[in-house]
Amino acid sequence: MVAMHKKRGHDVESLLDLRRLDLEQIDIVRGRGASWYYPAAAALSGAGAGMVISGGELVAAASGGAAAAPSGAAIAGAFTGDAAFVLGLASRSVGHVSLLYGYDPEAPAEKLFVMSVVNAGTATSATAKTAAMSDISRLTQALVRGKSWDVLNETVVARVSTQLAKAFGIRLTKQGLGKVVPAVGIVVGGTLNWATLEAIVDAADVAYRRRFLLEKYPHLADEEASGSLPDAVSADAHDAQEAISVLGEVAEAGGPDIP
Repeated sequence: MVAMHKKRGHDVESLLDLRRLDLEQIDIVRGRGASWYYPAAAALSGAGAGMVISGGELVAAASGGAAAAPSGAAIAGAFTGDAAFVLGLASRSVGHVSLLYGYDPEAPAEKLFVMSVVNAGTATSATAKTAAMSDISRLTQALVRGKSWDVLNETVVARVSTQLAKAFGIRLTKQGLGKVVPAVGIVVGGTLNWATLEAIVDAADVAYRRRFLLEKYPHLADEEASGSLPDAVSADAHDAQEAISVLGEVAEAGGPDIP
């Protein structure tokens, strides 16, 4: 990332220096690659999972034989594998965006921010979206104000990552149930995964862009509002989805309790 900025003539020597640049300079290097690369990769995985699940059902229906139908293990494996792949892409895509704005996704506090963005991008119900936006807003304020993270070590982050990976995996699996519909499962799988990664990349861009500006212009903190992240939905749209709080998990794992 530093090399790419140097190639454009920007005065940077380290990743941290990117935060001193103007947004115009960030945008020149940023491009739009992440906005289609990650959704496209996710769509291929979703289509593949849909083919394993619904494609086998079509073969069974055409042949009239139950033996041709996909086994329960194959269906479960397709769901699990697809959810794991999408979750990996989600973390990678948010990490990519964080680097674009000069943040190291491997830092302990940054890992929490990445997970909060993934949470926001995968949330569909009003309750889940509100909880995710609240996490991002609180984390942004804490990081901009230089809150001490002395008690936040790799052990706490590892515990939180494990718990959230399970929760996100369940969420993505439930969202992907349309893949079991014969004939349309392949299309549905690809479309759902594309939309999920697109929402995550959009949420990451908004979250990091706001944080970048808040660090440069602290007076904007008074205007900071959690409701500005994209893709908020109405209260009755997907009311059943369970809310996930990254900061709640952090507090339970022995990390800082951010007010």
